[in-house]
Amino acid sequence: MPALAASALLLAAGCSSPPSQADPPASTAGSRADASPDSTDRSLTVAAAPAGTATATARPGSAGGKAHRTKLSVSSYDGKTGRAVISSNGRTGKPSSAPPASSPTANSPAPGTSPSASEAGPGATPETPHRTAVGDVIASAPAPGAPEGLLAKVTKVIGETPEGTEVQTEPAQLNALLGDDTAKGSVPVAPADFDIDELLPDVDVSWSRTRDTHIGPEGATVPLGSLRLDVRTDLPTVGNATASASASASASVEGFVQVAPQVDFRYGGQGTGSTPASAYLGVSGDWTSGWALKGRAGASAAPTRIPFATLHADPVLQVGPVPVVVNLDLTLYLRISGDGKVTVDVEQSLKGDFKAGGTFGLGQGWTPVSSADMTSTPVKTTVTSAGSVQAALGAEATVGLYGSVGVVADLAPYVRGEATGTVTGTDDVFTFDGSWAVHGGVDLNGTLRLQLSVFGTPVLQRNIPLGSVHREWKLAGGETS
Repeated sequence: MPALAASALLLAAGCSSPPSQADPPASTAGSRADASPDSTDRSLTVAAAPAGTATATARPGSAGGKAHRTKLSVSSYDGKTGRAVISSNGRTGKPSSAPPASSPTANSPAPGTSPSASEAGPGATPETPHRTAVGDVIASAPAPGAPEGLLAKVTKVIGETPEGTEVQTEPAQLNALLGDDTAKGSVPVAPADFDIDELLPDVDVSWSRTRDTHIGPEGATVPLGSLRLDVRTDLPTVGNATASASASASASVEGFVQVAPQVDFRYGGQGTGSTPASAYLGVSGDWTSGWALKGRAGASAAPTRIPFATLHADPVLQVGPVPVVVNLDLTLYLRISGDGKVTVDVEQSLKGDFKAGGTFGLGQGWTPVSSADMTSTPVKTTVTSAGSVQAALGAEATVGLYGSVGVVADLAPYVRGEATGTVTGTDDVFTFDGSWAVHGGVDLNGTLRLQLSVFGTPVLQRNIPLGSVHREWKLAGGETS
């Protein structure tokens, strides 16, 4: 039974939703065809936000209360109390002599004068000055005290401080900013945007950027936009009088995962009441991986999971005038289980693409979306002794908005080896008489979280399992004597 090794990356989640809702676009959506307020085409551009992304505000329920870019910024935020300090660009640091924004003056912008979302998309008119007032909904890129972005509604104006206007806030929903507009697009996450924590000593990180090809540890060129992590670690071993002393003395796994992730986003405009007609949040991309398992690991029936790296990024999507902050976390891990009897030498490569997320429709509510199209190739397989073993090189991902986790998904491509028969001999001389087989496979599972209500959809009464998807295929097999 040549067993074991599979590889992989990232992210998937159980069953798939109806085709009309399940497929976010493969590329970034185009710009609006008509920017006039009366246009029937209200599709907002979805693109990677530029540096220094402007804050967007809206005042729902007021004339001209559509979302627009402002010169406001979040100077500080306290997540425990919900208090924030909102300042204007160019402030001198001295308290303003103007009255609080909750008491509008003649200098305050009149209702209806703020440009609509259709008029204030990227590249449109300059940012509009704005006074913070009760009822304002604020969307901000990562800011002090809000490293995962801020989406909040002002419930009280407390007063002026040297840094700006202090306000009390409560969580808000994205549809308060996007309203009747629609948006659809996918934006790549740059490798340089990830904060990476290497959890094992022998982990190497490689990536490439425009006009700067970075060579990975194994001498392979990392494609533009891809992030590669190589890992090697020794595994606990067990002794066996019938197995080779040299084989039982050393067990190790080494390999790499290479991924080019992108964030998929969709908002379908208002449906009934304040609920959007549709919404989607997910991650997709290409991956390649390869790894090798050698020796006889001290495995047990309960899988042993060994995380080797965690990655975090907060890419900001510019959806018309609104900065939408997506929070993406990945945990890459090795996993092994078995009976501790099989000694293997297996190499395998894996290549494909993936998609995982959650989609919302008025008739169906939230449903999972996932797919993983991959092909695997066993490069080398040998086995001694009888028994079973399974190993995986996988990734668990969480995706959310403004610090609220919405989707948790886990993709674990694996190799499973088993052999039956008898082993005779002692020390370094032994024979195995029986049959063996090696299978490749993939396990997908995850959860939709109630925090996806950040879109303005009904709150889930419970977490929704993405379902458990299991695929397996035979790689090799035969008789040994």
